[in-house]
Amino acid sequence: MLREVCGENVIVGEGLRAVNFGKLLALNESAAWLWKQAQEMGDFTVEALAERLCEEYDVTPDEARTDVAAIIADWQNAGVV
Repeated sequence: MLREVCGENVIVGEGLRAVNFGKLLALNESAAWLWKQAQEMGDFTVEALAERLCEEYDVTPDEARTDVAAIIADWQNAGVV
């Protein structure tokens, strides 16, 4: 779940067993926005999120794909997707 903690956007697990404050994943504004978009989509792809990123922010399609791929890799490494 995306939560705001002390003014920062973080992804945290739900339930007592999922709480590990050493593994909070902090997100900047655009990464938090992408997280919300991914949640809306359910099944998402790099391309679909990159397209939405281009619609919302002033980035080129290549920049968007690179940034989205990196963010998704971070999420996968953290075990949140």
